[in-house]
Amino acid sequence: MKRLIEFTEDHLLLRDSACKFLERECAPHYSQWEADGQVSREVWARAGELGLLCPWLAPELGGSGQDFLASVVITEAVTGLGLDSLGYSLHSDIVAPYIAHFGTDEQRRRWLPRMARGELIGALAITEPAGGSDVAALRTRAERVGDTYVLAGSKCFISNGQMADLVIVAARTAEGRDGLSLFVVETSATPGFRRGRTLRKLGAHAQDTSELFFDGAVVPAHHRLGSEGAGFRMMMEQLSQERLVMAIRSVAAAEMALRVTTEYVKDRRAFGKRILDFQNTRFELAALQTAFEVSRSFVDRCILEHCAGRLDAVHAAMAKYHASEMQFDLMDRCLQLHGGWGYMAELPIARLWAESRVYRIAGGTSEIMKEVIGRSL
Repeated sequence: MKRLIEFTEDHLLLRDSACKFLERECAPHYSQWEADGQVSREVWARAGELGLLCPWLAPELGGSGQDFLASVVITEAVTGLGLDSLGYSLHSDIVAPYIAHFGTDEQRRRWLPRMARGELIGALAITEPAGGSDVAALRTRAERVGDTYVLAGSKCFISNGQMADLVIVAARTAEGRDGLSLFVVETSATPGFRRGRTLRKLGAHAQDTSELFFDGAVVPAHHRLGSEGAGFRMMMEQLSQERLVMAIRSVAAAEMALRVTTEYVKDRRAFGKRILDFQNTRFELAALQTAFEVSRSFVDRCILEHCAGRLDAVHAAMAKYHASEMQFDLMDRCLQLHGGWGYMAELPIARLWAESRVYRIAGGTSEIMKEVIGRSL
């Protein structure tokens, strides 16, 4: 089915460049990165050279001045090849926009060009051991001391945490929802900042998900994003794009699972015929293909609305909720069609299944998405 989005020739060339890079320079090393618990810094720098990081930034800030669809084709290429743990979309489309939208001119010039080149790897530190979706309940504190802030607290489940050179941290400067502020922490130049362990996860083993600790971490006051107490508002403004990015990744991962499963059932034989030739297999794939097409059409519509500046929080939540739920159901049924081999880590469906589970949690759980949608009714 023809997609709702009409990509330009530049978008298609960017997709082709991204796929060639990923297939040649990332896919052969992915198993080693999973064993290491993180990818190499070299592929970050290489992605920056090829214009695959923050392509929407203006040329004077290190980007190529493209639209959000450039980010879409890169994200689809990465996830569609089963390389989602690279962490590029988090860096480019979730972390960097905070600085671009809320930073001062000096802050933009200081950090964004190096992020676009892959010299600085970004992370977003909101979630804490006792709170994630309930942003207003965060306890990490920031106390103003002269021309600095002193941060005390901890964060967990932070993607890119071990490799991050720059972390946007949500900390409490006063009580209540209007008491949250955002700070940019340069990890190599911040006394009192330290990284905890790399967390062991069900999937996404090449993604360095970490604990971060702020033991009286001293941050210059001019590293605060926006005004003091504006953190909650800024996070709410960015959530629609973050959730849309999650939906895009869910759909791309589902498409890959359908592809590898269809190839498998065409090749695998049982009782003298291909698995595809059993009616149950065809019916299952027919249902899954339909669910995928429906979800992709809605996500594409949300992408177009976002590009036009019209995507609201409710429809972003719908996209994230529906796509992530569709993805996990599809992954599980695709794994079932692989039989015993689907449970073996050497087949891609096993890794895809394990990695898909987090999409119903990260960026706001499915339950939170339903709450957002339900309040609008």
